Amino acid sequence: MANFDINMVVLVIWALIFLMLAYRFFQAICLVPTKSAYIVERLGKYSCTLEAGFHALIPFVDRVAYIQDLKEETIDVPPQECFSKDEVKVEVDGVIYIQVTDPIKASYGINDYRFAAMQLAQTTTRSVIGTLELDRTFEERDVISAKVVEVLDKAGESWGVRVHRYEIKNITPPITVKNAMELEVTAERERRAILAKSLGDKQSRINRSEGLKMEMINVSEGEMQRQINSAEGKAEEIIAIAKASGDSIAKVADAISLPGGLAAFEMQLNEMYIQQMKGLADAGRKVIIPANLLDFKQWLSGLGIQPAE
Repeated sequence: MANFDINMVVLVIWALIFLMLAYRFFQAICLVPTKSAYIVERLGKYSCTLEAGFHALIPFVDRVAYIQDLKEETIDVPPQECFSKDEVKVEVDGVIYIQVTDPIKASYGINDYRFAAMQLAQTTTRSVIGTLELDRTFEERDVISAKVVEVLDKAGESWGVRVHRYEIKNITPPITVKNAMELEVTAERERRAILAKSLGDKQSRINRSEGLKMEMINVSEGEMQRQINSAEGKAEEIIAIAKASGDSIAKVADAISLPGGLAAFEMQLNEMYIQQMKGLADAGRKVIIPANLLDFKQWLSGLGIQPAE
Protein backbone atom coordinates (compact mmCIF):
# COMPACT_ATOMS: atom_id res chain seq x y z
CA MET A 1 0.00 0.00 0.00
CA ALA A 2 2.89 2.36 0.81
CA ASN A 3 4.53 1.57 -2.56
CA PHE A 4 1.28 2.43 -4.30
CA ASP A 5 1.14 5.82 -2.60
CA ILE A 6 4.76 6.55 -3.53
CA ASN A 7 4.13 5.62 -7.15
CA MET A 8 1.08 7.89 -7.25
CA VAL A 9 3.11 10.79 -5.89
CA VAL A 10 5.84 10.21 -8.45
CA LEU A 11 3.29 10.08 -11.25
CA VAL A 12 1.72 13.30 -10.12
CA ILE A 13 5.11 14.98 -9.94
CA TRP A 14 6.01 13.81 -13.46
CA ALA A 15 2.62 14.93 -14.68
CA LEU A 16 3.19 18.39 -13.19
CA ILE A 17 6.64 18.54 -14.73
CA PHE A 18 5.21 17.55 -18.13
CA LEU A 19 2.47 20.14 -17.86
CA MET A 20 5.00 22.79 -16.90
CA LEU A 21 7.23 21.86 -19.82
CA ALA A 22 4.24 21.87 -22.18
CA TYR A 23 3.20 25.26 -20.86
CA ARG A 24 6.72 26.62 -21.30
CA PHE A 25 6.96 25.28 -24.84
CA PHE A 26 3.56 26.74 -25.56
CA GLN A 27 4.75 30.09 -24.22
CA ALA A 28 7.80 29.88 -26.44
CA ILE A 29 5.54 30.17 -29.50
CA CYS A 30 4.79 33.83 -30.25
CA LEU A 31 2.29 35.16 -32.79
CA VAL A 32 2.99 38.87 -33.05
CA PRO A 33 0.06 40.87 -34.49
CA THR A 34 0.45 43.67 -37.05
CA LYS A 35 1.60 47.05 -35.71
CA SER A 36 3.03 45.45 -32.57
CA ALA A 37 6.55 44.76 -31.31
CA TYR A 38 7.62 42.22 -28.67
CA ILE A 39 10.78 42.89 -26.68
CA VAL A 40 12.53 39.58 -25.86
CA GLU A 41 15.00 39.17 -23.01
CA ARG A 42 17.37 36.21 -22.74
CA LEU A 43 18.38 35.44 -19.19
CA GLY A 44 17.31 38.94 -18.13
CA LYS A 45 19.17 40.77 -20.91
CA TYR A 46 17.73 42.31 -24.04
CA SER A 47 17.95 39.84 -26.90
CA CYS A 48 15.81 40.93 -29.86
CA THR A 49 12.64 42.65 -31.04
CA LEU A 50 9.97 40.49 -32.62
CA GLU A 51 8.00 42.03 -35.43
CA ALA A 52 4.62 40.91 -36.81
CA GLY A 53 4.47 37.19 -37.63
CA PHE A 54 5.28 33.77 -36.16
CA HIS A 55 8.25 33.37 -33.83
CA ALA A 56 9.62 30.57 -31.59
CA LEU A 57 11.60 31.26 -28.42
CA ILE A 58 13.89 29.09 -26.30
CA PRO A 59 11.92 27.85 -23.31
CA PHE A 60 13.23 28.78 -19.85
CA VAL A 61 15.78 31.09 -21.46
CA ASP A 62 13.84 33.65 -23.53
CA ARG A 63 10.85 35.60 -22.34
CA VAL A 64 8.74 38.45 -23.71
CA ALA A 65 9.49 41.32 -21.35
CA TYR A 66 7.55 44.18 -23.05
CA ILE A 67 4.81 44.43 -25.64
CA GLN A 68 4.69 47.74 -27.50
CA ASP A 69 1.75 48.93 -29.63
CA LEU A 70 3.08 50.76 -32.70
CA LYS A 71 -0.28 52.33 -33.66
CA GLU A 72 -0.99 55.99 -32.98
CA GLU A 73 -2.85 56.41 -29.71
CA THR A 74 -4.50 59.20 -27.78
CA ILE A 75 -3.74 60.19 -24.21
CA ASP A 76 -6.17 62.40 -22.33
CA VAL A 77 -4.52 65.17 -20.35
CA PRO A 78 -6.69 65.73 -17.25
CA PRO A 79 -7.86 69.27 -16.37
CA GLN A 80 -5.36 71.41 -14.48
CA GLU A 81 -5.41 74.93 -13.06
CA CYS A 82 -3.21 77.50 -14.79
CA PHE A 83 -2.64 81.20 -14.18
CA SER A 84 -2.48 83.61 -17.09
CA LYS A 85 -0.16 86.60 -17.30
CA ASP A 86 -2.84 88.87 -15.82
CA GLU A 87 -3.20 86.43 -12.88
CA VAL A 88 -6.52 84.88 -13.86
CA LYS A 89 -6.99 81.22 -12.98
CA VAL A 90 -8.22 79.01 -15.82
CA GLU A 91 -8.77 75.28 -16.10
CA VAL A 92 -7.18 73.61 -19.15
CA ASP A 93 -7.37 70.06 -20.48
CA GLY A 94 -6.29 68.46 -23.72
CA VAL A 95 -5.41 65.34 -25.65
CA ILE A 96 -2.07 64.04 -26.98
CA TYR A 97 -1.69 62.03 -30.19
CA ILE A 98 1.40 59.88 -29.71
CA GLN A 99 3.06 56.90 -31.44
CA VAL A 100 5.91 54.52 -30.53
CA THR A 101 8.69 54.72 -33.12
CA ASP A 102 11.46 52.85 -31.26
CA PRO A 103 10.16 49.92 -29.16
CA ILE A 104 13.54 49.44 -27.43
CA LYS A 105 13.74 53.02 -26.15
CA ALA A 106 10.06 52.97 -25.24
CA SER A 107 10.75 49.89 -23.10
CA TYR A 108 14.08 50.78 -21.52
CA GLY A 109 14.37 54.56 -21.99
CA ILE A 110 11.60 55.44 -19.55
CA ASN A 111 9.38 53.67 -17.08
CA ASP A 112 6.02 54.89 -18.45
CA TYR A 113 6.17 57.14 -21.51
CA ARG A 114 2.39 57.77 -21.44
CA PHE A 115 2.45 59.18 -17.92
CA ALA A 116 5.63 61.13 -18.67
CA ALA A 117 4.13 62.68 -21.83
CA MET A 118 1.01 63.66 -19.93
CA GLN A 119 3.00 65.30 -17.12
CA LEU A 120 5.29 67.14 -19.55
CA ALA A 121 2.27 68.39 -21.54
CA GLN A 122 0.70 69.76 -18.35
CA THR A 123 3.84 71.56 -17.20
CA THR A 124 4.49 73.01 -20.66
CA THR A 125 0.87 74.19 -20.95
CA ARG A 126 1.14 75.95 -17.59
CA SER A 127 4.35 77.70 -18.57
CA VAL A 128 3.01 78.86 -21.96
CA ILE A 129 -0.31 80.13 -20.56
CA GLY A 130 1.66 82.02 -17.91
CA THR A 131 3.15 84.18 -20.68
CA LEU A 132 -0.24 85.05 -22.22
CA GLU A 133 -3.07 87.28 -21.07
CA LEU A 134 -6.50 85.74 -20.57
CA ASP A 135 -7.97 87.08 -23.83
CA ARG A 136 -5.04 85.75 -25.84
CA THR A 137 -5.26 82.26 -24.35
CA PHE A 138 -8.47 81.71 -26.31
CA GLU A 139 -6.89 83.05 -29.51
CA GLU A 140 -3.45 81.42 -29.21
CA ARG A 141 -4.49 77.76 -28.94
CA ASP A 142 -2.31 76.91 -31.92
CA VAL A 143 0.70 78.57 -30.28
CA ILE A 144 0.18 76.59 -27.06
CA SER A 145 -0.27 73.33 -28.96
CA ALA A 146 2.82 73.93 -31.11
CA LYS A 147 4.96 74.68 -28.05
CA VAL A 148 3.80 71.50 -26.26
CA VAL A 149 4.48 69.38 -29.36
CA GLU A 150 7.95 70.91 -29.70
CA VAL A 151 8.87 70.10 -26.08
CA LEU A 152 7.40 66.58 -26.25
CA ASP A 153 9.26 65.84 -29.49
CA LYS A 154 12.58 66.73 -27.92
CA ALA A 155 11.86 64.49 -24.95
CA GLY A 156 10.40 61.76 -27.17
CA GLU A 157 13.72 61.25 -28.96
CA SER A 158 15.07 59.51 -25.86
CA TRP A 159 11.72 57.83 -25.09
CA GLY A 160 11.37 56.25 -28.53
CA VAL A 161 8.03 57.98 -29.16
CA ARG A 162 6.82 60.69 -31.48
CA VAL A 163 4.14 63.25 -30.60
CA HIS A 164 2.13 64.10 -33.71
CA ARG A 165 -0.05 66.84 -32.21
CA TYR A 166 -1.52 68.20 -29.03
CA GLU A 167 -4.99 69.68 -28.93
CA ILE A 168 -6.49 71.79 -26.16
CA LYS A 169 -10.04 70.66 -25.52
CA ASN A 170 -11.26 73.28 -23.05
CA ILE A 171 -10.08 76.51 -21.45
CA THR A 172 -12.51 77.24 -18.64
CA PRO A 173 -12.21 80.55 -16.74
CA PRO A 174 -13.92 81.18 -13.36
CA ILE A 175 -17.66 81.89 -13.34
CA THR A 176 -17.19 85.57 -12.49
CA VAL A 177 -14.69 86.08 -15.30
CA LYS A 178 -16.89 84.13 -17.69
CA ASN A 179 -19.90 86.33 -16.86
CA ALA A 180 -17.81 89.48 -17.32
CA MET A 181 -16.54 88.22 -20.69
CA GLU A 182 -20.10 87.44 -21.81
CA LEU A 183 -21.20 90.97 -20.84
CA GLU A 184 -18.22 92.39 -22.74
CA VAL A 185 -19.06 90.33 -25.81
CA THR A 186 -22.72 91.40 -25.62
CA ALA A 187 -21.72 95.07 -25.33
CA GLU A 188 -19.36 94.71 -28.27
CA ARG A 189 -22.09 93.12 -30.39
CA GLU A 190 -24.52 95.91 -29.49
CA ARG A 191 -21.89 98.51 -30.34
CA ARG A 192 -21.29 96.88 -33.72
CA ALA A 193 -25.04 96.69 -34.36
CA ILE A 194 -25.48 100.41 -33.55
CA LEU A 195 -22.47 101.31 -35.68
CA ALA A 196 -23.74 99.21 -38.58
CA LYS A 197 -27.19 100.78 -38.29
CA SER A 198 -25.76 104.32 -38.24
CA LEU A 199 -23.53 103.58 -41.22
CA GLY A 200 -26.50 102.15 -43.07
CA ASP A 201 -28.64 105.20 -42.29
CA LYS A 202 -25.78 107.48 -43.35
CA GLN A 203 -25.36 105.62 -46.62
CA SER A 204 -29.11 105.68 -47.19
CA ARG A 205 -29.21 109.46 -46.74
CA ILE A 206 -26.23 109.85 -49.05
CA ASN A 207 -27.91 107.68 -51.68
CA ARG A 208 -31.17 109.67 -51.44
CA SER A 209 -29.35 113.01 -51.72
CA GLU A 210 -27.32 111.71 -54.66
CA GLY A 211 -30.55 110.55 -56.28
CA LEU A 212 -32.21 113.96 -55.79
CA LYS A 213 -29.08 115.68 -57.08
CA MET A 214 -29.03 113.54 -60.20
CA GLU A 215 -32.75 114.09 -60.69
CA MET A 216 -32.36 117.90 -60.47
CA ILE A 217 -29.39 117.77 -62.83
CA ASN A 218 -31.34 115.67 -65.31
CA VAL A 219 -34.37 118.00 -65.08
CA SER A 220 -32.24 121.12 -65.56
CA GLU A 221 -30.34 119.56 -68.44
CA GLY A 222 -33.64 118.49 -69.99
CA GLU A 223 -35.09 122.01 -69.61
CA MET A 224 -31.91 123.52 -71.02
CA GLN A 225 -32.02 121.15 -73.97
CA ARG A 226 -35.72 121.94 -74.48
CA GLN A 227 -35.00 125.69 -74.53
CA ILE A 228 -32.07 125.15 -76.88
CA ASN A 229 -34.22 123.06 -79.19
CA SER A 230 -37.03 125.68 -79.02
CA ALA A 231 -34.59 128.53 -79.76
CA GLU A 232 -33.06 126.58 -82.59
CA GLY A 233 -36.54 125.86 -83.93
CA LYS A 234 -37.53 129.53 -83.77
CA ALA A 235 -34.27 130.55 -85.40
CA GLU A 236 -34.85 128.02 -88.15
CA GLU A 237 -38.40 129.33 -88.50
CA ILE A 238 -37.25 132.95 -88.75
CA ILE A 239 -34.57 132.00 -91.23
CA ALA A 240 -37.11 130.04 -93.29
CA ILE A 241 -39.61 132.97 -93.20
CA ALA A 242 -36.94 135.48 -94.09
CA LYS A 243 -35.73 133.28 -96.88
CA ALA A 244 -39.28 132.79 -98.17
CA SER A 245 -39.93 136.56 -97.89
CA GLY A 246 -36.70 137.29 -99.70
CA ASP A 247 -37.57 134.79 -102.42
CA SER A 248 -41.05 136.32 -102.67
CA ILE A 249 -39.71 139.87 -102.92
CA ALA A 250 -37.14 138.76 -105.46
CA LYS A 251 -39.84 137.10 -107.53
CA VAL A 252 -42.06 140.23 -107.26
CA ALA A 253 -39.15 142.43 -108.28
CA ASP A 254 -38.42 140.12 -111.20
CA ALA A 255 -42.11 140.21 -112.18
CA ILE A 256 -42.25 144.04 -111.99
CA SER A 257 -39.18 144.36 -114.16
CA LEU A 258 -40.92 142.42 -116.92
CA PRO A 259 -43.01 144.28 -119.56
CA GLY A 260 -46.44 145.06 -118.05
CA GLY A 261 -45.34 143.91 -114.63
CA LEU A 262 -45.60 147.30 -112.98
CA ALA A 263 -49.13 147.83 -114.34
CA ALA A 264 -50.19 144.45 -112.95
CA PHE A 265 -48.63 145.38 -109.59
CA GLU A 266 -50.55 148.66 -109.54
CA MET A 267 -53.78 146.83 -110.31
CA GLN A 268 -53.19 144.35 -107.48
CA LEU A 269 -52.54 147.20 -105.05
CA ASN A 270 -55.76 148.90 -106.19
CA GLU A 271 -57.71 145.72 -105.53
CA MET A 272 -56.14 145.30 -102.11
CA TYR A 273 -56.93 148.90 -101.22
CA ILE A 274 -60.56 148.57 -102.28
CA GLN A 275 -60.94 145.31 -100.38
CA GLN A 276 -59.48 146.97 -97.28
CA MET A 277 -61.87 149.91 -97.59
CA LYS A 278 -64.79 147.53 -98.05
CA GLY A 279 -63.79 145.55 -95.01
CA LEU A 280 -63.68 148.66 -92.86
CA ALA A 281 -67.04 149.79 -94.15
CA ASP A 282 -68.61 146.37 -93.44
CA ALA A 283 -67.23 146.51 -89.91
CA GLY A 284 -69.16 149.71 -89.30
CA ARG A 285 -66.12 151.89 -88.93
CA LYS A 286 -65.83 155.41 -90.19
CA VAL A 287 -63.86 155.68 -93.40
CA ILE A 288 -62.42 158.94 -94.70
CA ILE A 289 -62.44 158.88 -98.45
CA PRO A 290 -60.06 161.25 -100.23
CA ALA A 291 -61.44 163.68 -102.73
CA ASN A 292 -59.54 162.14 -105.59
CA LEU A 293 -60.82 158.59 -104.88
CA LEU A 294 -60.35 157.50 -108.49
CA ASP A 295 -56.84 158.91 -108.84
CA PHE A 296 -54.89 155.78 -107.97
CA LYS A 297 -51.73 157.07 -109.49
CA GLN A 298 -51.65 159.96 -107.03
CA TRP A 299 -52.07 157.48 -104.14
CA LEU A 300 -49.23 155.43 -105.42
CA SER A 301 -47.07 158.52 -105.75
CA GLY A 302 -47.94 159.38 -102.18
CA LEU A 303 -46.76 155.91 -101.20
CA GLY A 304 -43.44 156.43 -103.09
CA ILE A 305 -44.38 154.18 -106.01
CA GLN A 306 -43.94 155.49 -109.55
CA PRO A 307 -47.10 154.59 -111.54
CA ALA A 308 -46.64 152.88 -114.84
CA GLU A 309 -47.41 154.82 -118.02
